[in-house]
Amino acid sequence: MSAHEDGKADYTSEAATLAAGGGDALAVIGYLDQGGKGVIQASLDAGSFDTFIMSDGMIGQSIVDAIGDDLNKSFGSLPGSTGKGAGVFADVAKAAGIDSAGPYTGESYDAAALIVLAMQAGGSADRASIAKNVMDVANEPGTKIYPGELKKGLDLLAEGKKINYEGATGVTFTEVGEAEGSFLEKEIKNGKFETAKQR
Repeated sequence: MSAHEDGKADYTSEAATLAAGGGDALAVIGYLDQGGKGVIQASLDAGSFDTFIMSDGMIGQSIVDAIGDDLNKSFGSLPGSTGKGAGVFADVAKAAGIDSAGPYTGESYDAAALIVLAMQAGGSADRASIAKNVMDVANEPGTKIYPGELKKGLDLLAEGKKINYEGATGVTFTEVGEAEGSFLEKEIKNGKFETAKQR
């Protein structure tokens, strides 16, 4: 393990330190247009690693475009879903000029929607009321609500009906209020990140 500083012009020293530790792959926890990219390029230039395991901040087309085919064995994960809501969210986001593929984009959308829906369910913007109602609007039973259907959800709640906010990420909370969550395994193939599977 070796820390790196973002914005440096040269990461040769960091790459050499990491290579000395050995291994078949290098896990890079950083940002794709900053130090993480520099560490990968320096490792490739030195021939010390040719497979990289990337954190969510490292997953984006710009790094593949910058480095090219040398990343074809590399992979990583980021939060996300392949369910119906993810497809709907991609369309809603695109129409609004938002890149839906970024880390935590769908989760952020869902968090904001859940707060608004919980406010409606409790008839109050009070923090305690939101906390009390968020699980009721997020879980079964009720009419499923997808991205772009916030008004529909608000109207149903105003009529005293139950909703089940699915959102962009298939929102479900456990009994203690933890999000079950899902992650996408991403692989680089033919110059692009592709989803290998959802976990």
